[in-house]
Amino acid sequence: MAETMLVVSAHAADFVWRAAGAVALHTAAGGSATVVCLSYGERGESGDLWREPGQTVEAVKVRRHAEGAKAAAEVGADYIPLDLGDYPLEVPPAALRRLADIYLDVRPQVLLIHAPADPFNPDHPVASAAAAKARLLAMGAGGVPAAFPTIPPPRMLAFEPHQPDQCGFAADVFLDITPVFARKQAAMAAMASQSYLADHYRQRAEQRAYQSRYLGAGTEVRYVEAYQRMTPELRTAL
Repeated sequence: MAETMLVVSAHAADFVWRAAGAVALHTAAGGSATVVCLSYGERGESGDLWREPGQTVEAVKVRRHAEGAKAAAEVGADYIPLDLGDYPLEVPPAALRRLADIYLDVRPQVLLIHAPADPFNPDHPVASAAAAKARLLAMGAGGVPAAFPTIPPPRMLAFEPHQPDQCGFAADVFLDITPVFARKQAAMAAMASQSYLADHYRQRAEQRAYQSRYLGAGTEVRYVEAYQRMTPELRTAL
């Protein structure tokens, strides 16, 4: 049965580097995916654009919107930008409520978010906390009737930070994205304002594929994304 996926990204490109493979796999299998970008990353995450003379914040936002929408389309996802601003990213109550309402509309079974800690980026932990809180608001009190609509608890996983060893990130899910890596590359190419990161995340996917050999993967597994479960997994057997 096809599932629904929701990805909450602090900036327009974060989901591309870290989770585009998962999204492409999901949609290729017949599932639906929605990407919510809390901000465009117009101030602190658009390095290539700020090298252009006479650049403005509004012009960068227009470019980032187009890039993010194209990247999402490359992996088959819907794209919802909230335009909350970045550096610092702040999620006021009204925006948090809007995010929870998106959860109610999408009813995700899989939720991908930022890791809770990132000492190198002020916005990523804010996005992680907002995504996790919106999940709780949309769920209510764990299946108990409420005065508002609720959703079943989605599985929540954190995608890999840029520097995982400094973020307390403990990967416990390795996802083989080899069959859809060309689609991830197309999504990365769409983010022209951060072109310098594409090679880094190609190498990261290759590194994780090499590490997956210790989990039983063969040499046909060439590209892997890493995730950390943020919610317990319910099983009937081990």
